[in-house]
Order: sequence, then structure tokens, then C-alpha cells
Amino acid sequence: MPSPTDHTTVIVGAGPAGLTAALGLARYRHPVTVVDSPRAPRNSASAGVHGHVGLDGATPAEFRARAWRELSRYATVRRLEADVEQVLTTADGGFQVVLGGESGEPLQTRTVLLATGVVDEHPADVDGFADCWGRSVIHCPFCHGEENAGGRWATVADNAQLAGLSAVAFRAWSEDTVAICEESMPGLETARQTARGMGGDVVTGTIRRLHHVQGALKAIEFTDGRTLERETLVWTPRQRQHPFVRRTADALGLAVDDAGFIGVDDSQCTAVPGLYAAGDLTNRWKQSITVAAAAGATAADALHMAALLGAVRH
Repeated sequence: MPSPTDHTTVIVGAGPAGLTAALGLARYRHPVTVVDSPRAPRNSASAGVHGHVGLDGATPAEFRARAWRELSRYATVRRLEADVEQVLTTADGGFQVVLGGESGEPLQTRTVLLATGVVDEHPADVDGFADCWGRSVIHCPFCHGEENAGGRWATVADNAQLAGLSAVAFRAWSEDTVAICEESMPGLETARQTARGMGGDVVTGTIRRLHHVQGALKAIEFTDGRTLERETLVWTPRQRQHPFVRRTADALGLAVDDAGFIGVDDSQCTAVPGLYAAGDLTNRWKQSITVAAAAGATAADALHMAALLGAVRH
């Protein structure tokens, strides 16, 4: 009968979810390979991660370096720098993780955890966006609001409810907040009345350029030449799955919601037994280091139980 510690897991992704899961599995003494993309992580532009006790303010690089130092103490953890092309099922009920380029032979494993996060779709036609991203252009007030508190804020809103509530939604960080909407947005006048009634306003227009000094926002310029002086812009970009995650979801018939996020059960298992997912790729509106780490820990517990049950069956 095989031992539960013969049960190997491949984790694809080395963010908070993947690294936490790797630590949990290491503590259970399971062999685990973490496939860490050589590309810069999604949050590399951030000056610091926030809201996670013990790590508040640590840079993404500091967080990852500390995590890998901790994992290096465990003999069962292997780090592999590579991109993944696809995850396939095998005839014996396991998985094959196909690596990109010249990274080597496919990895054979009993279980897989997808923890890649997602891809933010930044607007390519807004000059200055990349320079300000993660500093004065922020996706989440909880994540970066404290570091931008006190100045004049704007938020890009694509629906009337968000636009109308923006004046009070960000009141903890700014007393001067406006929503920026397209002129054609349904419910625009109602949103403007709601915002003005709460001390805010709604401005219409299409953003063309962000005027800044080394990433510190000064003004927003619209396509018609108007400018709006602001120090912080809340802009939550659209998100999509990494291409290999989309290919895997299509090939294996994973459940996804209308926005393409992977469906999982309470144990973080997908619709395919043995294939788990944790972190931002499973939920659009619950994305933080703490939530991702908690999902990774949940997945590690489930993977440990899967190994135990697999050993008993054999």
C-alpha cells in the first residue's frame, strides 16, 4: 500500500494562494512541485501588500522572498521556474502538466492546484496609465486607499449605481470624489443627482491621458481636451484568465461563470476530481492576499485528505 506522502501535487502559480498551499502540503510532508512563472508577478507594480497581519506594507518582492526562504526548509518542496502550456488528464486518473518552451518533459502528478491569479487588461490607449498603476491609479481602496488618503479622487464607473454611490463609497479616504462615466451610460442623470446629493459629482468623458510626475497623478485629460485635477484614480480593469487556464478549462470541461472565473466547491476542487483552483482566478470580487492565502490553505487540507483516501483505496 502506498504512503500518503507518495502522493505528489503540482501547484501552478507562486502567489499567496500557491505558496500557502505549498507550505501546508510541506507541513503534511507531501511532495509538491511549485511551477513559478519567470514573468513578473501581477502585483509587481505595487509598493506594498496590505491588510494581512504581519506583512502589512511588505513589498511583493519581499513577500515572495520570505515565502521561498520558509519553503526552502522543507525537503519535499521543489521550485520549478517555467510557464505552463496546458494541464491534461491521463488514463490512470492523474494529470500531465505540459511546460512551455524548453522547460523539460511534462510533469506527471496525481493532483494539480491552479493558483495563477488572473491577467488585468490595462487600457492600451491611455497615456500614463502604466506609470501610475499601483501607485496613484489603484484598483482597490482597501488595498491602497490609506496610502492615497486626503487628496482628490476620481473613479471610473461603468454603471449608474457605482457612479451614484462613489461620493460616499470612498469618503473614508477623500472628501472630494467624482465618478467618470461615458456619456451614453444608462441612468446617467439619476447617478449624477444621487452623487451630488451626497457631496460628489459625475463627470462624463473618455480618458486619453494621465498627467503625472514619476507615477504621482496630477490631472486626468479627456479626449475632448478637458482636464480634471486629481491625485488618485480608482480604476478596476477587466480581468481574464491566463491563456493556458482557458485552454485547460475548455479541454477538461471546467465550470466557469459568465466572466470566465473557475468554479470550485468548498474544498477548492473544480468539476474535475483531483484538479483544484485557489485565489483570484476563482472570484472577481474577493481578491486579496488574505483571501487567496485562506483558499490556498483550504486546498492544502483537501489535497492532504485526497492523498489519504487514495492510499487507503490502494
